[in-house]
Amino acid sequence: MVVIPVNGASAPDEDLRYWLALLHARGVGTTRFLQILEHTTDLAAFFSSRGRCIEGIKLPSAVKSCLTSPDWRAVDKTLAWADEKNCHILCLNDPRYPHLLKEISDPPPLLFVRGSLCVLNRHQLAMVGSRNPSAGGKQLAQSFAQALSLHGFTITSGLALGIDAESHQAALDAGHDTIAVAGTGLDRIYPARHRELGHRITNNGAIVSEFAPGTPPIASNFPRRNRIISGLSLGTLVVEAALKSGSLITARLANEQGREVFAIPGSIHNPLSRGCHSLIQQGAKLTSQPVDIIEEFEHLSNLHSSATVALTSLASSSENKDQQITHPLLEKIGFEPISIDTLVDNSGLTAEVVSSMLLTMELQGIVTSSGGLYTRINTL
Repeated sequence: MVVIPVNGASAPDEDLRYWLALLHARGVGTTRFLQILEHTTDLAAFFSSRGRCIEGIKLPSAVKSCLTSPDWRAVDKTLAWADEKNCHILCLNDPRYPHLLKEISDPPPLLFVRGSLCVLNRHQLAMVGSRNPSAGGKQLAQSFAQALSLHGFTITSGLALGIDAESHQAALDAGHDTIAVAGTGLDRIYPARHRELGHRITNNGAIVSEFAPGTPPIASNFPRRNRIISGLSLGTLVVEAALKSGSLITARLANEQGREVFAIPGSIHNPLSRGCHSLIQQGAKLTSQPVDIIEEFEHLSNLHSSATVALTSLASSSENKDQQITHPLLEKIGFEPISIDTLVDNSGLTAEVVSSMLLTMELQGIVTSSGGLYTRINTL
């Protein structure tokens, strides 16, 4: 954990200008920025003395040049972005900065936020996985995200194609907030096809980034943003992942940060299950249903109360509206695994209705799921 001296409750506007000037300085990455902040948060004095006001840090000539002539044009452009609706910039010494993220070894000195600041310090669960998931993987992401949202977790992911998008979407569809961590500046939504999803997230949660507005989608930035996904969260769930994937980077970072790692197993013949199996072999918790995650955080407040209300409402809705359908569907589910597609064919119901009812029965402990297949565990 990096200990940052604090001069006040939050950085005044003039201080923020110097924080941004250091962010835009060539040769100043997260590590050097944090080294400077460990000695002082009076960045105005740091700039005016060309870095001589603190000892023990050797600055390259390129950095000294930037201290002599800061890029105030870039700073003003960034501040103009912050004047837009629901746009915020948080310095590391701001009390609104996410507490869990501040605990990691290399937190972003500045965090850009579009959306609600209130969600940043809620109990978060990261969900990551393949950009090209199987149909079963998509369903698992949807059902886990919905169930965990109902239990009080805020789902955090990376707004990427595949499992990320499915997780964000399911949380929103369940009526709950979600947080996306971007690998670009927040003046754009990347990938572009997620523009509508991104707007939904900013209206029902937040998109965050350590990169200033105007930063394009550079490949090397995306692995870096993974430490923020895991750093914001109490734990990370990997739904589907190949042996070489960004999801395993996120899981490794979560482990290094002292956070819980969960992995859903699958078929030994599915290449998208091999990453999860590898994580389980390394100590990640084998996860076959949402309760496997929920039980790890039973000690936390602000989870169970919301879960009780949500699950009671869901059960009541099922009994009152779907009673005529639920029992016939349950009759189609035996004690051998069966897929959603097969249930759709056998029941004559739509995939959406079947998925909703399966989630309800899973939350009620009637069925369990693994690898996109459902099995009856309660005779009722």
